[in-house]
Amino acid sequence: MDVKLFDSELKIMGVLWREGDCTAKHISDVMKGETGWNINTTYTLIKRCIKKGAIERSEPNFMCHALIPKEEVQAAETDELIDKIYDGSADQLFAALLGRKKLSAEQLERLKQLVDELE
Repeated sequence: MDVKLFDSELKIMGVLWREGDCTAKHISDVMKGETGWNINTTYTLIKRCIKKGAIERSEPNFMCHALIPKEEVQAAETDELIDKIYDGSADQLFAALLGRKKLSAEQLERLKQLVDELE
């Protein structure tokens, strides 16, 4: 993914990923409820996302469509985290995640299945 989205822009994208195509007004209403942002703040962030190629705008009603899938952003952000914090070592990230929280037997079994699928 070549587009770098900031946390505030990811909040805008999150509305589109959750709800599908919607108007800028609707995104603004959701953001007001979730973050307290006013309409100008939200519209500025939407326009930044449009400029970056993350959102496509269409008329009527300033309809917004996500051009970048959530999974693509998650993969890029995870790669960046691994590179920045764990010196490119995915196993160190994995170990850190496992060490932070007690996992249920069901969660551990699911992780084992994922590892088996990768082998």
